[in-house]
Amino acid sequence: RIEALLDSRDAGALLAFLDDLYPADIARLMASLGEDDRQRLFDGLPTEMASEVLVELDDDEREGVLEETSNERVTDILNELDTDDAADVFESLGDDVARQILPQLDDADEIRELLLYAGDTAGGIMAAEYVAVADRVTVGEATEEVRRQAEDVEDVYTVFVLDRDDRLVGLLSLKSLLLSPARRPVREIMETDFVSVEVDVDQEIVARMMGRYDLVSLPVVDKAGRLVGLIAIDDIVDVLREEAEEDLQVISGSGDEGLHDSPFVVSRRRLPWLIVGLCGTIMSASVVLTFGGAVEKVAVLAALMPIVTAMAGNAAIQSASITVQGLSSGRLLVSDALGRVGKEVIVALVNGALLSALVGIAVMGLGMLKIGTFDLPFREVVRVAEVAMIALASVILLATVNGAVIPVVLARMGIDPALSMGPFVTTANDILGLSVFFTVATLLLL
Repeated sequence: RIEALLDSRDAGALLAFLDDLYPADIARLMASLGEDDRQRLFDGLPTEMASEVLVELDDDEREGVLEETSNERVTDILNELDTDDAADVFESLGDDVARQILPQLDDADEIRELLLYAGDTAGGIMAAEYVAVADRVTVGEATEEVRRQAEDVEDVYTVFVLDRDDRLVGLLSLKSLLLSPARRPVREIMETDFVSVEVDVDQEIVARMMGRYDLVSLPVVDKAGRLVGLIAIDDIVDVLREEAEEDLQVISGSGDEGLHDSPFVVSRRRLPWLIVGLCGTIMSASVVLTFGGAVEKVAVLAALMPIVTAMAGNAAIQSASITVQGLSSGRLLVSDALGRVGKEVIVALVNGALLSALVGIAVMGLGMLKIGTFDLPFREVVRVAEVAMIALASVILLATVNGAVIPVVLARMGIDPALSMGPFVTTANDILGLSVFFTVATLLLL
């Protein structure tokens, strides 16, 4: 429908169609269009609608439409946005364009200050618009001040109370303002037990804090305790999505990959991890070659190798997933690692015992049916079953402990623990699983 309206060049019908959609839905539609249609659609949007849609676009799509948009229109669009959103969009501009546009913005000073902070910190995601009153005013005076300032703030979650040095000393809810007598000092009704965050705190920690304390907004202060900004819950939703996407990309070994990246860019980002995986499989192959004599003498071992390596990988990923999730959410501290490993050992012993019993029964059944390489004397079938059971139980124990320990070690070293769930762990556990399997086989069968 959008493409047909663009081709017909019926601007009125196009805007009437888009007017019934949310900005986020328009952004999603734009992502599905080709570059030319995307630009034509964006150019036809009214300034206010264009500003709302621009914020919802992914970085790559945003950069693309801004490159083809005049400086004057970009200036008008940025002036429609809150300072935090304007700063985010501003970072998508080229350096030359940014230098030309910044002095023309209504909130140039505030945006310039926000750009000083790293994008993944509290200062980088906060908005400079908030409603604040002095701690020496009455409820009536505070209410009038809120009415005056609210014109410049899109959503008023909380009223902040500041002292003479602009230090944050309390919070006021709108409910307390409405229900308190007009002559009552705000000092008597403000909440002094509040949560705040400094500008350089990582955005992931900010998200944890807001989730832990059920906050819809969080004040941001500088080192001296002066209020400098506000983080709203909608900003944290974006942070959670970004962090989840980043972890998934790390886990899959695809790097910072965008949907619209060229095949060569995607290849360059994926290739290093695939090389790591290839090196791991070569090492796994070397383990098999080292124990090649065992396979030649007992051919049935070749059939059991995939079972051991697959179960090692599965056990490690299960353990690592829970550990990484706990570390990322803050519910698991690095100092709690020993207790976590102890729990995983118990889980591994239980699962290893049950699974090894199942694989032992399977081997005995195949031996009795004399299928393929399992056409062995009963005594040898029993020994092969013993090898499979002991090896599988040992591998599950070691892989599970690995999955619990490696993320904690990486976190202590300051490395994203999600790295432990990529090719690194899977190849490491293949090598470990095969080494244990053939060692047990050599000791019991040869």
